[in-house]
Amino acid sequence: MQHRSFIYRVYDLYRDGFRHMRLGKTLWLIVLVKLFVIFVVLKLFFFPNFIGQHAKEGEEDAFVATQLLERE
Repeated sequence: MQHRSFIYRVYDLYRDGFRHMRLGKTLWLIVLVKLFVIFVVLKLFFFPNFIGQHAKEGEEDAFVATQLLERE
């Protein structure tokens, strides 16, 4: 009887499962595209680099501290 580690058996289970799925691959592709849209596209258009635009190079921490204290 061959004893393989638990981690290898879990990896083998997932590898075999992904190899034989059809609908699941399409669903995983949809999930990955949605994550790309959420983290890349939305970041570019809706979350500008405010600190980088308003703080001097190397003084970002002081800028954040000043903004926090002034907005009380």
